[in-house]
Amino acid sequence: MTPARIAGACLCGLLLCGPVATHAQETGEPTHAQPELPKVALTITGHDNARHVFSVEKATTPREQQVGEMYRKSVPADGGMIFVWSFPRQSDMWMQHTLVPLDIVFIGTDNRVSSIVENAVPLSLAHISSHGAVRATLELQGGLTEKLGIVVGDKVESAALPEAAKTSP
Repeated sequence: MTPARIAGACLCGLLLCGPVATHAQETGEPTHAQPELPKVALTITGHDNARHVFSVEKATTPREQQVGEMYRKSVPADGGMIFVWSFPRQSDMWMQHTLVPLDIVFIGTDNRVSSIVENAVPLSLAHISSHGAVRATLELQGGLTEKLGIVVGDKVESAALPEAAKTSP
């Protein structure tokens, strides 16, 4: 076989393997933190009208949602990550490969906090469930919801969230 044919065969092999490797990188087990995602402003207004303003990353693609906060060494007090679901659904999260505790805030279809799991344990494989349909899931720094007094029923506002479902008077 001539050197040109060998080079051509190698190039062909690389081209054939390229998409497979890319597919594996997009669907395989995450091995490192993902780059910072685009951010969106988010405000939680408490029952006492206290407003807590955050700039959170928005995990949009299935891969971004799968990786989430994995391998990150910190979450800023005014940051976090939001997962907006395409339709209201039960949200099940876990802390696999997540190195820091998180508060997991489930946001209902009325754009209010429907439940909170505080200080989810790093590296745990336990499922953390919304126990019902939610519009979005928000991850914040562990312990922050208690520190700020964020509770079930607080209003969540963000351009990332569709307008809340209207209820008749």
